[in-house]
Amino acid sequence: MNWATEAHLKNKKMHTKFSKIWSFLTNLKENNNRDWFQENKSAYEEAHQLAKEFFNEVYQKIEQIDAVEPLKVYRIYRDVRFSKDKTPYKTHFSCFIGRRKPNERGGFYIHLEPELSFIGGGFWGPEPKDLLRIRQEFLWDDEIIDILNHKDLKGFFGELIGEELKTAPKGFDKNHERINLIRKKQFLFVKNFSNAEVENSQWINEIQKGYELLLPFYHYMTSVLTTNSNGE
Repeated sequence: MNWATEAHLKNKKMHTKFSKIWSFLTNLKENNNRDWFQENKSAYEEAHQLAKEFFNEVYQKIEQIDAVEPLKVYRIYRDVRFSKDKTPYKTHFSCFIGRRKPNERGGFYIHLEPELSFIGGGFWGPEPKDLLRIRQEFLWDDEIIDILNHKDLKGFFGELIGEELKTAPKGFDKNHERINLIRKKQFLFVKNFSNAEVENSQWINEIQKGYELLLPFYHYMTSVLTTNSNGE
């Protein structure tokens, strides 16, 4: 079997796998109620198993290049207690790969949803003391600027995103040259993918590439969060 034929078969297999996932999630979105879900429980179980198998494949690649905690696959059941949206089920499958604490910090997220799939990495909600420590470091350290501006990282993910304050945090100069970075409450990189990109057998390698590109950022932030302002 030549490489072209092998690649074609791999892509066909991936297309078949994700077609089942897309089909279930699309139908669920149109019928997001408990009666329909129970009637289609077997379709859910098949799609969920296929998604978990994919997440585990990704995890196996990532654990070869970084120290990570056990894979966390999120449940499809929504917590509707404090939400205006009372639909009982999520319309996506997702997982989280956390870096191994206490020596490593940061996390990585994979989201599967028809035409809305994405991967993301970074720091979702730093605690107040950690957020203050990060902002203090950003005031003067040029290393973070070099990391964020690296052509390969920017070429793959684009700009750093995340929620931010409308003005300067208390105790920080609103006219500081890095105020746009200091205002941030989250520090995230996200890349979106089409169905066709997800169904390509090389997508798993793209995810690994994205994770590897984030490693300098992870290492920097870990260093900040595990030392004090004196580097101790």
